[in-house]
Amino acid sequence: MEILRTPEARFDGLADFGFEPHYVDVDVGDGSGDRLRIHYLDEGSEHGALILLMHGEPSWSYLYRKMIPILVDAGFRVVAPDLVGFGRSDKPAARTDYTYQRMVDWMEAALIDELILDDITLFCQDWGGLIGLRLVAAHPDRFHRVMAANTGLPIGNRIPPPAFLEWQRFSQTVPEFPTSRIVQRGTVTELSAAEMAAYDAPFPDESYKSAARILPTLVPTSADDPSRAAQLLAWETLSTFGKPFITAFSDRDAITRGGQAVFQKKIPGAHRMEHVTIIGAGHFLQEDQPEQICTHLMDFVSMHS
Repeated sequence: MEILRTPEARFDGLADFGFEPHYVDVDVGDGSGDRLRIHYLDEGSEHGALILLMHGEPSWSYLYRKMIPILVDAGFRVVAPDLVGFGRSDKPAARTDYTYQRMVDWMEAALIDELILDDITLFCQDWGGLIGLRLVAAHPDRFHRVMAANTGLPIGNRIPPPAFLEWQRFSQTVPEFPTSRIVQRGTVTELSAAEMAAYDAPFPDESYKSAARILPTLVPTSADDPSRAAQLLAWETLSTFGKPFITAFSDRDAITRGGQAVFQKKIPGAHRMEHVTIIGAGHFLQEDQPEQICTHLMDFVSMHS
């Protein structure tokens, strides 16, 4: 497996991102013995309650730069990893190197096996939920609370909304994958030139974008999807998950609109909970309403300690 690593100089002086990088190595899992370096942020007191922030596609932990200081100031420990193929994490070069299962396995190796995170409050969005919720299902004892935002855990039994099908088509046909513009199209607020540059920083050229390109096609959308069996198995566990679980979907996201209903209905821990709507936010709600999200998240932890 050819593995690319974004030069560190690409991350120098990013806007509002003065966090110290941390790294952990995990096995590629193909029998070669090769290792992947995975980046994560680890801010706040080691004795604070742990909040795990998981990003989606095609963003990286930079997406959480506005939320992390709020949570740290409130006394939390905050861990925010970069998925493999994104941010400061290593990037396998071939699109075929990526499968849904591998994305889960790599994060499981980093967060559970290496960092040994426990008593976790998970906040997950987009692919952060597709991966993070699989980890909850695999290790329900390690997760104490979950807040799911603009995400899903599909099993391929429903036709996706037109906005998602268009996103899939776009991702595979656009000659140059416009990372920062994709993030901008998913926000209500206007990103600055410096913020746009930060979303482009992990990708010096198109060869670094294999994960960003392929992930839209790995979302299960048909009954014969190779991930369907694993998704159904995950739902078996989640259908018995009784710990606090709330949804925090935004009001202006055409891709995931209505997806919160599945979680609210099927997960016992979501029953009789006060679910919230993030007002004035697009798909990347962390950019649009970080204070609003943090207020709900901190209240959620406080009410269910």
